Amino acid sequence: MAMREAEVAAHDKTVHKTDVMQTIFTTDEVHSRDRFRQWRDVCEDRLVPMAQSCLGEDPFDAVIEGTSIGSLQFTKFSLSNLRASTTTQTLRHENHKTDQLFMSMVLSGAVHSEQYDRSSTDNIGDFSIRDTNRTWTIEHKGYSEVLAIQIPRGWLEAMLGSTRRFAGLTVGGHLPTATLARSFVSNLLNVGDRLSPQEAERMTAVAIDLVAASLAERLALDTPKALHGTLVLQRAKAHIAENLGDPDLGPTQVAAAASVSLRRLQALFREDGRNVAAHIWERRLEKAARYLSDPGCLHIRLGEVAYRCGFVDQAHFSRRFRDRYGVSPRDYRHAALTRTRSEPDPPYPSASAAQSASTAFT
Repeated sequence: MAMREAEVAAHDKTVHKTDVMQTIFTTDEVHSRDRFRQWRDVCEDRLVPMAQSCLGEDPFDAVIEGTSIGSLQFTKFSLSNLRASTTTQTLRHENHKTDQLFMSMVLSGAVHSEQYDRSSTDNIGDFSIRDTNRTWTIEHKGYSEVLAIQIPRGWLEAMLGSTRRFAGLTVGGHLPTATLARSFVSNLLNVGDRLSPQEAERMTAVAIDLVAASLAERLALDTPKALHGTLVLQRAKAHIAENLGDPDLGPTQVAAAASVSLRRLQALFREDGRNVAAHIWERRLEKAARYLSDPGCLHIRLGEVAYRCGFVDQAHFSRRFRDRYGVSPRDYRHAALTRTRSEPDPPYPSASAAQSASTAFT
């Protein structure tokens, strides 16, 4: 165990050293009687409203650092002896980020957590996902450092299904995909301020793909039945992502590619809170939105965008796109590219799909 933690810590050095993270709050600059109150205000602004309490009698010391890369917000917390919980009351707070999930990666020390009837202790290199729509409890006994990444809920649910399946599970830092995810995030934090807005979006999509792969590997350690269903969904969604340009892509073809009956596939998607055909159209529209918001694809005509995304009729494409995004494809492209030139943030966060750079324009 000690050897594993030493190896993980070596991988995480870049997270500790990065200059991209800016100090947002430190108790060193605050009177002891005001420290915890100010910490709580800043902490809850970066995360969600929580009920918090100190676990010891010593003066409270903590540091909060943060940065944003693409659509993702990164926050590093350094603290000691704290208990924090979301409750039925805090879940109703107006600042509650119901459309977001939080990935919590331990950089130093250990963190005990509870959510969805799951209880675990995350050590150095481990990470887990917190569901903002359900209560959770976390405890930092002794000193710990944690990197929290705010991730749009839809990104992970599009690949893994309902958050209930994976929130609160500890993804061990020793797992191969977790090692890749941790190293990629560390390197991303080191170079994030040198990426263009488009590059940042693509690289954060890769990071989320690695996080999803890590969660899938962790889920594979559970019961065979749950594993089989998860793998079938993954195969089905991967086939959909790779064949969005095929106008004949439909539930029957997807079921054949996933080696299950159409009835079984539809049942798995229903358990996931989705519909096969609706999922295909949603992915097509998200792919089209990526084309339209990428300056590198400005030369591609709207009709060609529609064709590449599996639409055989441009009028049908325009109607579906307007229903999804509230504007026509032409207006979406104009607004997206205009804002890209003037602001570093992505123009339409809702159009960001949880697809890696390698499949973004297949």
